Amino acid sequence: MADQQRSSGARNPQPDFIPYIPPHERRPEMTWTAFLLGGILAILFGAANAYLGLIVGMTVSASIPAAVISMAILRGILRRSSILENNMVQTITSVGESLAAGVIFTLPALFIWNLNPSLSTIAVIALAGGILGVIMMIPLRKALIVNDTKPFPIRRIAGEKGGGLARLVFSGLGVGALFKVIADGVKAFPSEIETAIPGFKNAAIGMDTLPSLLGVGVIIGPRIAGYMLAGAVLGWLGLIPLISYFGSFATQPIFPATASIGDLGFWDIWSNYLRYVGAGAVAFGGIISLFKASSTILSSFRIAVKGFGAARGGGNQGVLRTEQDMAMPYIVLLVLILIWVLAFTPTINIGIPGALLVMLFGFFFVTVSSRIVGIVGSSSNPVSGMTIAALIIISLLLKMLAFSGESGMIAAITIGAVICIAAAMAGDTSQDLKTGFSLIAFLVVAAILYWTADTSLDKPS
Repeated sequence: MADQQRSSGARNPQPDFIPYIPPHERRPEMTWTAFLLGGILAILFGAANAYLGLIVGMTVSASIPAAVISMAILRGILRRSSILENNMVQTITSVGESLAAGVIFTLPALFIWNLNPSLSTIAVIALAGGILGVIMMIPLRKALIVNDTKPFPIRRIAGEKGGGLARLVFSGLGVGALFKVIADGVKAFPSEIETAIPGFKNAAIGMDTLPSLLGVGVIIGPRIAGYMLAGAVLGWLGLIPLISYFGSFATQPIFPATASIGDLGFWDIWSNYLRYVGAGAVAFGGIISLFKASSTILSSFRIAVKGFGAARGGGNQGVLRTEQDMAMPYIVLLVLILIWVLAFTPTINIGIPGALLVMLFGFFFVTVSSRIVGIVGSSSNPVSGMTIAALIIISLLLKMLAFSGESGMIAAITIGAVICIAAAMAGDTSQDLKTGFSLIAFLVVAAILYWTADTSLDKPS
């Protein structure tokens, strides 16, 4: 897939833009070094984001730290100077974050139901969603990346931070590692603290002293962090004491707890009741956000479909490096293979109707996610809201198709997981292609060479 500007003779809303690397010039790009380094970093960032997402319910974009770390390794250690190779590394790395987001937003439901899917089942679902998100993004590239002028906030942030970013990233890695060694290795102090409030039954305050949570707070800002703190205060100083007080009048256990509420501690009430209240609040908030963004989503879908229809197939022989896309016949073949795998893999068991639902909703939300990232950025991409909407509609359709009971629940979550992963991957791919297209990453990686802010570098428009 191309990640640079179109040729000068083609229609272009930015005719004065000149790529940093000319379209006819060939430089190392998809090399074994880029593949291996990107894969290693993708695993690390994917694991970190999965851990972080399961704690705080959100993931953060890995594009900026990936660009910084990869260039420091390629240029500083391996003495390789290809900017395209570095861009490829950061693109591969950021895939780990988006894949982790799609998985943790959906598949934990199966563990909550004590179904415990196997690693092979999770791998097939993740692989199917990842491939679907990427291949359906390919025909949209010219419409959303080349011909569209959306700002892509994360791309702009990457270009504006300058050389001080490298020192901050590596300093943060060092401080975080040192903190974890002292807290959880040497155990000089606890990393989890809590205390009950005397005279206020089952009310408690506490915190996890994790550097990662501090970093998330800095990234999301005080407003969103304030919302999360308000939810914690409401839950632990409001709802849990209320449930404890009113539940103490019941002598029999109330599902899903197996003991009466009067005998439960605050963690038992959280596990049996409060977390389900939180899940309902998240679902309702996602639905509200989806309705608020419905006009943007529908307009994005209409524009993206036009680009999909205008996509050109055929071979790439004689085509400029920046114009090379996977041919449409290969895309159709991959889609058919995915339908076959999803329909007939025994461990997934969604059948042909479920596989067709994946393709239908996958195409819709891939196009929406690919375009909306250009407006709000990947960290604010409402993938969870899209997934909730998809799950509601899919559950109704599966019920009409006689999927019910436990098998229907598993099918709904499986289909929703593939769609969620595909949407997350498509949004991340869209962002990475836009970064490569304008090569804003050059401003980041060039600044790393100096290790200090260089005000002579031009800022992107």
